[in-house]
Amino acid sequence: MIEPAREADGAQIVAMTARAGVFTQEEVDCVRELWEESRRGEESGYLFLVAREDEAVLGYACFGPRSLTQGTFDLYWIAVDPEAQGKGIGSALMARTEEEVRRRGGRLVIVETSGTPAYTPARRLYTSCGYKAEAVIRDFYTPGDDLHLFSKHVA
Repeated sequence: MIEPAREADGAQIVAMTARAGVFTQEEVDCVRELWEESRRGEESGYLFLVAREDEAVLGYACFGPRSLTQGTFDLYWIAVDPEAQGKGIGSALMARTEEEVRRRGGRLVIVETSGTPAYTPARRLYTSCGYKAEAVIRDFYTPGDDLHLFSKHVA
């Protein structure tokens, strides 16, 4: 079941991000900050969806409207618990995120991700969900770590 995150989901979201094995401590801290900011409600600009089985969070997506645009949204984060990967949870989270973007009048979703080998599964997920590779900016994050930019029109 995919639904909006509940207050009690924050600790599981942060712990899952840490367990994923691809995120730095700085990135885990960023997810924690976005989670805390999201508790102010939709006006925060950060919305979390979770894939849930009973009370266990199996995955999450964080998205929100992009400032100074009309109908463009960013997918900030998506992660699936390592023990739940390969079951279609990532694709289901992507589909539900797109549905929520459309419901909010959105027309375009932008995804930015790393070009390192650890992020190959994420890039495969985006292309399998119909996202188009738009650009690569070399050495964006650090020397040797490129930014890959994807987009999908959802309206």
